[in-house]
Amino acid sequence: MISVGIKELKEQLSRYVDKVRHGEEIVVTDRGKEIALVIPISRERGAVKELVGSGKADWTGGKPQGMKGVKAKKGGSLAKTVLEDRR
Repeated sequence: MISVGIKELKEQLSRYVDKVRHGEEIVVTDRGKEIALVIPISRERGAVKELVGSGKADWTGGKPQGMKGVKAKKGGSLAKTVLEDRR
């Protein structure tokens, strides 16, 4: 993990963004105090964005909303309902 001050980050932003693009995590500091973490976009976030883009899911930035119309059977667990629905 790389640590960089705000001034250097501003001066060399493209260089640090390239490092993040290649998987590096960067801690941003202000007067030696850690204030932020710059990390690559996760695969999960990319998958969610793809689902939202295709209209298969809705997301307003909070907890993702899944498929509509799926209901669990009364008294049963959600996991059991999902397994039964897959058959």
